[in-house]
Amino acid sequence: MSPAQISKANAELRDKSPLEIVRWAIAQANGHAIVSTNYRPYEAVVLHLAVQAQADIPVLWVDHGYNRSATYQHAEELRKLLKLNIKAFVPKMTAAHYDAVFGGMPEPTPENEAQIKAFSTAMKLEPFQRGMKELAPAVWLTALRKVQNPNRAGLDIVSEDKNFNSLKVSPLFYWSDADMEKYLAEHNLPNEWDYFDPAKADEKRECGLHAAWGGKAVGVGERAK
Repeated sequence: MSPAQISKANAELRDKSPLEIVRWAIAQANGHAIVSTNYRPYEAVVLHLAVQAQADIPVLWVDHGYNRSATYQHAEELRKLLKLNIKAFVPKMTAAHYDAVFGGMPEPTPENEAQIKAFSTAMKLEPFQRGMKELAPAVWLTALRKVQNPNRAGLDIVSEDKNFNSLKVSPLFYWSDADMEKYLAEHNLPNEWDYFDPAKADEKRECGLHAAWGGKAVGVGERAK
């Protein structure tokens, strides 16, 4: 889509429900839509929406190997509950191997920016890029929301993703935490709060998937045909 078409789509979708946005996005994809997840809090919302619109939609999950036990249990619970079509990708180096060679994941502080980016590139961005090349989505559904951090506040429901060469659609972009809580309760969906992302120094920092530096770190290539 051109910038003008994206702007028009955002204006038209602003007052639509998330499910209407998901259905619109899948209609644009010509059979090539995916949804990504990391099983952080509230991820059940976007996954539930996605399977309502397309039951077998591929779910791209990068398991970097450092998730906590509760997150893995939550992932399995959602897989069974929603009958998710999981497409899991893992780093080329296991967590144990990374720990042995590099002394473990870097302490998540702003002072360790270079080490955190190196960790994110090897353990998260590279397998994510591999997954995107293999699945070759025309449309990528995400759980991005405006309230999450300053970088995301500058995006919108529909945006061009230059890191992974796809149309990124975030149906929950304007939802608050209260909106998410209400949806979970209405649909009797589980949530999980013990999530931890080692590729971030804090919740206001991007791990690279949705920031320009991520594309530079792994090298932006053409989407697989």
